Amino acid sequence: MCGSFPTSFSSKREEGRIRYHNNNDRVEVPPVTINALNSFFFVFSESSILQLEDPDCEEGSNPPCESVFSLNAEKILKGRSEHTIAYIYAELNDVISSRVCSLVAAIGYVLIGNGLYDEAIKHFSLLLQEAIETFKEALRLKSDFIDAYKSLGQAYRELGDFESAMESFQKALMLNQNHIQSLQLRGMMLYHHGSLQEAIGNFKRCLQLEPYNEVCQYMKGLSHVAMGQFYEGIKAQTKVMLNDPLLGQKASSEYLKVKYLREYSRYLHSHLDIPVAEYNVDQDLPGNFKNHWAKNLPFLIEDYEEQPGLQPHIKDVLPQNFDSYSSEVQKLICTADHLGALMQYDTPGFLPNRRIHRAMGLATLEVMQAMHRTWSNSKVRVNGKTRQMQWRDMFDIAVKWRRIADPDQPVLWLDQMPARSLSRGFNNHINLIRGQIINIRYLAYFDNILDFIKDRILVYHGDTEKRTEENIFNRISIEKPRKVVFCLCVYFLKQFNSKTRDGFTVNSKVPSMKDSGKEYDGFTITITGDRVGNMLFSVETQTTEDRTQQYQSEIESIYKDLTAKGKALMLSTELGDAEALCNLILSLVYYFCNLMPLSRGSSVVAYSVVMGALMASGKEVVGRIPKGKVNMKLPLLHKCPFLHLLVDFEAMTTPSPDSFSKTARSWMNLKSLPSWYPSLPSVAETFPSTRTMIEVLNTDSSSHCPKKS
Repeated sequence: MCGSFPTSFSSKREEGRIRYHNNNDRVEVPPVTINALNSFFFVFSESSILQLEDPDCEEGSNPPCESVFSLNAEKILKGRSEHTIAYIYAELNDVISSRVCSLVAAIGYVLIGNGLYDEAIKHFSLLLQEAIETFKEALRLKSDFIDAYKSLGQAYRELGDFESAMESFQKALMLNQNHIQSLQLRGMMLYHHGSLQEAIGNFKRCLQLEPYNEVCQYMKGLSHVAMGQFYEGIKAQTKVMLNDPLLGQKASSEYLKVKYLREYSRYLHSHLDIPVAEYNVDQDLPGNFKNHWAKNLPFLIEDYEEQPGLQPHIKDVLPQNFDSYSSEVQKLICTADHLGALMQYDTPGFLPNRRIHRAMGLATLEVMQAMHRTWSNSKVRVNGKTRQMQWRDMFDIAVKWRRIADPDQPVLWLDQMPARSLSRGFNNHINLIRGQIINIRYLAYFDNILDFIKDRILVYHGDTEKRTEENIFNRISIEKPRKVVFCLCVYFLKQFNSKTRDGFTVNSKVPSMKDSGKEYDGFTITITGDRVGNMLFSVETQTTEDRTQQYQSEIESIYKDLTAKGKALMLSTELGDAEALCNLILSLVYYFCNLMPLSRGSSVVAYSVVMGALMASGKEVVGRIPKGKVNMKLPLLHKCPFLHLLVDFEAMTTPSPDSFSKTARSWMNLKSLPSWYPSLPSVAETFPSTRTMIEVLNTDSSSHCPKKS
């Protein structure tokens, strides 16, 4: 632990020393001038770890960017009061050895000391465990500190520790059963854990205490719809819609999203008992509706025709008991739970979602069965037609399960958007550095990206300038990634754009397997800056029509080869055939991830297809996605326990499909598929409709399925 903090404190000067009182205890601080303390705090405020803005927010986005701190927090931090600065010094001067720890802890203590507990949680993104210890210390000093219990629960939730978070929220509610924030946060955590019925109970209690709480009302409606309880769900959604913001008041995110959710809920209800193989969501929903929903725009759609209202003859989904399924189907469900859990990031910061696990586990099994039928020359039923399965049909299996698991997120094919929108391009944008903000999620990939920038820029220059360029790069210390980017930014802005300083972009290239020597545009790296050092370092993929056609041509070529080799495998026992098939499967997903063709969920959809196709080839994935790569040359990285490997980003930053295949296989730990897998019931036939899909996702199997490590 970096240090501790008192729940209340006061200060006064005595004989050149500053004394701080923690209840009856007194802490003495060595003499130090306020100017020195101001300088000390200025170091904190200039640090890249002082994240005053959301690193994933893009300028000009809708809704607009906001600080992750409240205005009160910013005022405290920027004010640098004598009281605050001296307190930081007193608490941290002798006990902190790690600069990273001190920077994060110091600002966190300022927030906590001023009662800004939620802001402190957000700020402790690097050291959540430190936040937890700090709140525990507060509770040792004041055992009935409700806000500390609530914030401790939220810290555990951010860490991905469901049991500890539940315990903390429960203690807060034992102290005050009407604590609305604890009910709201616990309900949201339960929803994202896949425990929807329990979540509804929390939202109902929240609304009894505060009937106009938009978050609880929205989440209650969402939870009901996800469980197939459309009447209660749409009623709650309508209440949110009627809560118009006052003149000059900013609309809440729930208010902006609820009209989309209500329309999609009506669509699901009208198709509840229609076999999913007989219709297509991407073709049925209006183009402008999909475009606005995917971009999270206000619901201002001209000539929009609403979905049909609730129809009395279509009944809500009823609870399904696990024992009501046959023993074969029970085994299918338990197998899906196990497979889905393998897709969970095994690292702090990600809350396991049992509902997503089951959905994507069932998707994996359905992909396996569909691929096996295709390789056996059988046809599949897709969009009301019986035909040979194509590559998109394979991914659509995973897409339909991802959609139904969480109807709050628009999982849509971007190339099915209106032509006008597609011609402008859909950008998947990620800020790596924005001003003084480093996006910690992608730090593990900084080395790869910066090396790539170096290589591409050296390629762009002629031999006469190459030596100068190399000297510039050699003088940059790789130990400080922010300074690397800054040096690159300043140097190349000066060289290439000295008048406007608009910055520059570098495009990654993805090699073609189909046409040797040909390359496709991958993602774009952008660096812009100004004279005082503010910069934007970002990556994005742009889904334009031309780029989409290029990647789809590559995917179709690989899929054709995959199908031919899969059919040959059915007639062969040669080990080499299975190995070639494995490489083709991973290569296909490599191009899918670089294309990023979905508005949401591309990574989990891709990985479930990988697992299912590998199982069809006779290989079982038994390894879990590992924790992130830590480059020990970067001291900041091994201070951050939350780095993780991202499947889609791994594909995007790997130079070739062969390299990606080797990397993925290193953690998949492929084994021969157990002989009983092919005898499992057909997923598509067992759960043919939206109703049956929701039923199986609602079913509790916790006391029936064996737990696997």
